[in-house]
Amino acid sequence: MNEIRTAIIGVGNCASSLVQGRYYYADPACEIPGLITREFAGYRVCDIQFVAAFDVDDRKVGRDLSEAIFAPPNCTTVFQRQIPRLDCPVQMGYVLDSIAPHNARYPESARFRPLPNRYASENEATSAIVGALRAARAQVVVNYLPVGSEENSRFYAECALEAGCALVNAAPVFLSRSHGGRFKEAGLPILGDDIKSQVGATIIHRVLTKLFEDRGQPVRCTYQINVGGNTDFLNMLDRSRLESKKASKTEAVMSQTGEHPIPDGQLHIGPSDYVPWLRDNKVCFLRIEAEQFGGVPMSLELRLSVEDSPNSAGVIADAIRAAKTALDRRLAGPIVEASAYLFKSPVRQFDDSQAREMLRRFAAGAE
Repeated sequence: MNEIRTAIIGVGNCASSLVQGRYYYADPACEIPGLITREFAGYRVCDIQFVAAFDVDDRKVGRDLSEAIFAPPNCTTVFQRQIPRLDCPVQMGYVLDSIAPHNARYPESARFRPLPNRYASENEATSAIVGALRAARAQVVVNYLPVGSEENSRFYAECALEAGCALVNAAPVFLSRSHGGRFKEAGLPILGDDIKSQVGATIIHRVLTKLFEDRGQPVRCTYQINVGGNTDFLNMLDRSRLESKKASKTEAVMSQTGEHPIPDGQLHIGPSDYVPWLRDNKVCFLRIEAEQFGGVPMSLELRLSVEDSPNSAGVIADAIRAAKTALDRRLAGPIVEASAYLFKSPVRQFDDSQAREMLRRFAAGAE
């Protein structure tokens, strides 16, 4: 069987949508829409097998993954309630900087409720998590840690390296750049960084920016403001955690400007506020101002409302299969052919039409 033995770091809303999706697309012959790639180098979504999971919330640790994905504070849409028991208990992770200090001031139903660290040192935690990954014979590790988890993301990257696993980095931490060389030396692939939703704020902003550029109307100023009510937006109320996230989203848009970069100070992208009743719904407000023929001003405004976590799950389903394909082909280091289309901050940016063709050729095995 072409199984892809997958471990998840962080059993939040995004993990919930991914696991639900694995069983929503359980029939190998299904024609249900919603996927970027139905068959990726011979792998289908139903080939993903969850063999290990790590979290720190006391409502998830110790529970089977099939149950933990529905535990608070997860609040994403449930589109696949029937999940078989996976015999994959959620194991205790290790907290460095993944929980923002202000988290404790919010209602328990909406925030993380972390257990105290059970390991006496980082070395002890590394040994335990690497041992668990090896015991599970994990092949691909997915990093789903919250925004601002810089130290924790590097910690789990080290665990993946030591355990001999490929890494899919969904978090906005630049691991492909900081650890790409080490993954290459270890003969392991890394995909990332910062997942790009299927049809989300970043891809729409990129496509529109490229459209204006290609049509001879350079963007003079633009903003993208996002609000939501999940734990990611709660975590981002601490503005000190946003440096990598803002850099990732800004780079993703600026990379599409070509000969006419947006002037300094005229591009603003970032989360605006946490609105609890929005739950996992993300609302984006986007404005672009440009110049028409003769220097005549024009502007575009757009409002996008989308369930955030399912919007990323289909992309991660491709990324996991791309990571396993890279392992099969003995490719190592940053896998640009897949990362360029699936992530906001690959080690090298391409326009989306070219990146889509690179992904298609990689999935098909074309040289």
